[in-house]
Amino acid sequence: MEFSVLADAFSKMESTTKRLELTQDLVELFEKTPQDVISRIVYLLQGKLRPDFEGIELGVAEKLAIRAIAKSSGSDNAEKKIEEEYRKGGDLGQAASKILEQKEQTTFMVQDITVERVYENLFTIAKLVGSKTQDRKMKYISGLLNDANPIEAKFILKILLGTLRLGIAENTVMDALAITFTGNKENRKILEHAYNVSSDLGKVAEAIASKGLQGIEKFEINLFNPIRPMLADRVKSEYEAMEKLGNAFAAEYKLDGERIQLHIEGENVRLFSRSLENITSYYPDIVEKIPKAIHAEKVILEAEAVAINENTGDFLPFQELMHRRRKYQVEKAVLQYPITVNFFDVLYYNGKSCLETGYKERRCLLEKIVKEDNFAKHIPMTIINNESEIEEFLENSINSGCEGLMLKMLDKPYQAGSRGSYWLKLKREYRNELGDSLDLVVIGAFFGKGRRTGKYGTLLLATYDDDNDKFTSICKVGTGFTDEDLDQLYQILSNKVTIKKNPKIDSAMEADVWFEPELVVEVVASEITLSPIHMAARNQIRKDTGLALRFPKFTGKIRLEKNAEDASTNEEIMTLYKGQKKVAHSKNLM
Repeated sequence: MEFSVLADAFSKMESTTKRLELTQDLVELFEKTPQDVISRIVYLLQGKLRPDFEGIELGVAEKLAIRAIAKSSGSDNAEKKIEEEYRKGGDLGQAASKILEQKEQTTFMVQDITVERVYENLFTIAKLVGSKTQDRKMKYISGLLNDANPIEAKFILKILLGTLRLGIAENTVMDALAITFTGNKENRKILEHAYNVSSDLGKVAEAIASKGLQGIEKFEINLFNPIRPMLADRVKSEYEAMEKLGNAFAAEYKLDGERIQLHIEGENVRLFSRSLENITSYYPDIVEKIPKAIHAEKVILEAEAVAINENTGDFLPFQELMHRRRKYQVEKAVLQYPITVNFFDVLYYNGKSCLETGYKERRCLLEKIVKEDNFAKHIPMTIINNESEIEEFLENSINSGCEGLMLKMLDKPYQAGSRGSYWLKLKREYRNELGDSLDLVVIGAFFGKGRRTGKYGTLLLATYDDDNDKFTSICKVGTGFTDEDLDQLYQILSNKVTIKKNPKIDSAMEADVWFEPELVVEVVASEITLSPIHMAARNQIRKDTGLALRFPKFTGKIRLEKNAEDASTNEEIMTLYKGQKKVAHSKNLM
């Protein structure tokens, strides 16, 4: 398949943010795509080469890309010209396109640029290790740019640098696949199930293109391919929980740790984070110790890894666990930050899926599979029948160093990849006036003054608008930061600075500096108010008005384990806002 077809499609998609138009553009692209190429097209659309859990990263720096463009252009002072164009437009792909336009008029194509060739070259670049790696990478990049026209070069570089921002959500891709290969958008739900159990959208695309719905319906869980996790809605009171769940349901301690999906076959153990990253290397103690506690041949389990005080056994805050996120000296971190592994669900057992099994039955099976010891634990659970029992169990949870409770319907299945009312979370912070803590995306910052000079003093935060795949501003936050927090945030965010605002960011407020919308932090606030400035839930409550947080405060938690798309959504914010109004109305009547 000619790469120019894909590059032209990318150009069209860049010019719109409307979901219906993007879906139609994708349908037209998929109709032109051969079956044996479609998985690669779907990966490239997402700016990746393989599903996230395989951890394939291109790792190409801007300086190397500039050298490769200069080499391909063949002009004098090429690097200087490219850097000037880059500074003007803030887009290295666009800068390369302009520089190579002149070359296109004076040279002949040596070899066809196909999707297959581009993909295989990019994959080779990602796999290169050892001596002279940078020189070898440049050779492959220059080889592609030598034969590419300016538009093709632009998008090759955007993929290489991880700056391909088309604003296409996974659901939009699945909509387009359903329309293209079944003629019915409603079949998206079937594709979604396949994606939820495989976490591999390219594999889903390949199956529906070659075998239709029959191929999709046969998707099964595969050991060592992570399942997209089930998520919980929020409640802020025992009364609300009883109202939603009924008279009898399970309550578990909500631990302040890292959620881990464990895939185990004998001594072979692989661990995946909530965002489906392979995190096995951070937990060599789990790999070593957990198989001894497991009574199953093949199993997929969910657990919380929680840092503990080795002397007292008390749980420690989540941030202590993040010290393990090291490339080097992992063994030292394991000794310094010991953990326990606290199991709460089973998704797959000895060749059979447990997803359609009710919670109560899954919990009984879990307790048979995992033999408790000092390292492997079952998360404490009880059956709740009234409000006072929730209050008592919540108090016990908090006294044990936990965040609150997870509340679960006894007879409901595990809804992979979904957030719904079968699971609810109740945290102690939810009892404040706002009734919640929120996970928000850092999209921009303002430089600090006084003791914060040389750092970011205030952050601009956003919610996630999952309907439009946008990050919508909701507040500025400048309180709750320690000096250590500010140093850590500056180090993390300095690697995410962009010259221009990412098109997925929706903010009327101008920040001193913009970031790629990737980092998630936790905040609390006194309440949610209407705002003429901020864009969260814009026009949903009142015309030309969004929602904002009043008196927001950073809690100290940087959620490195969460993707930006896992942040609090506009829908959640609206629910909290409406709930807050109901509470205020009830108080006025008293």
